[in-house]
Order: sequence, then C-alpha cells, then structure tokens
Amino acid sequence: MISAGEFRKGVTFEMDGEPYIVLDFQHVKPGKGAAFVRTKYKNLKTGATREEAFNPTDRFPKAHIETKEMQYLYNDGELYYFMDNETYEQIPLTTDQVEDAIKFLKENDNAIIKFYQGKAFQVEPPNFVELKVIEAEPGVKGDTASNVTKAAKLETGAVVQVPLFVNEGDSIRVDTRTGEYISRV
Repeated sequence: MISAGEFRKGVTFEMDGEPYIVLDFQHVKPGKGAAFVRTKYKNLKTGATREEAFNPTDRFPKAHIETKEMQYLYNDGELYYFMDNETYEQIPLTTDQVEDAIKFLKENDNAIIKFYQGKAFQVEPPNFVELKVIEAEPGVKGDTASNVTKAAKLETGAVVQVPLFVNEGDSIRVDTRTGEYISRV
C-alpha cells in the first residue's frame, strides 16, 4: 500500500481496479484547514489524465507494472506480433495498443512492452531510431530562411518535418518521444 503523502513523479498505484501513474504532485498546507496532495495522474490503460486532491493519509494499492523488451515481427493486417527475446513466445497486439509506437518500428526492431496483470497495455519504441526517407519534396535553392522545414514520409509511414537538404533515400535519426528530426545518418 502507498499513501497519497508518498506520491512522487513516476509512482504507480491502483484506484477502482485501474492502474495509474503520477505525472505531477504538490503537497499543499493551507493556513487554515487540513493539508492535501494535489495530484495529476494518468490512467495507464486508457491514457486519460485527471487532476484530483487527496488527503495525505489516503492509501492505495501499489500497481506492479512489468516491462519486457520484445522484438516486433510483423503485421497481419489486424494484429501486430511481438516476440519475447528470452522465451521466443509471440504475443499479438491490437492497433490501439501500438498506435503511437508502430509508426517508428520496422520489422525486427526491439521495443519495450509494459504489462499490467499479465496483459500488455503499452508499447514504447527506442528513444532514437534510424529510418529511410521514402517520400520528400525537393528543396528549392535560395529557400534558406532560418529553420525552413518540409514534410518527409518515412519507410514506416510516419511523417516528420525535416530540413530542406534531406532528400528521398536519405537515412535520418528521429526522436520517437517527440517525433522530431535529429540528424542525417
């Protein structure tokens, strides 16, 4: 059990049978009245965020989140298949479970999959990936005002903003947390 007074960023807890993670907290001691903990937290299954004030003595069960590094194998049109690197067991995941990560994953890439009570709920790609540009408009010479960018489609289907000098066929490094271009490879 964890009390609301022990909340810190990244702490996971259960409330009403759902797992949550603390995004932000503030311990408030008003001049009059009892202290409370103002908390911003996110549902790990649905991704919904809420803000709520808790009494510091409120107690919640700790949510145990398991993480595994797994390899993305293939997509059969409906499901995305991942393989455990240790047991070689394959698990199918739905589009809802992988929607944010799949645009940065190629076949045979590794990803971190988070499990709650044995069920996968989130896929995280590596922080940085190297992908090939398959579609980009050519840059126009003289169009070099500061930080001019253009849209480029990558081999996984993701579209990112890149500088004008990036062309089709180039490999680029992308930060998957923000979806931003980092450098040409």
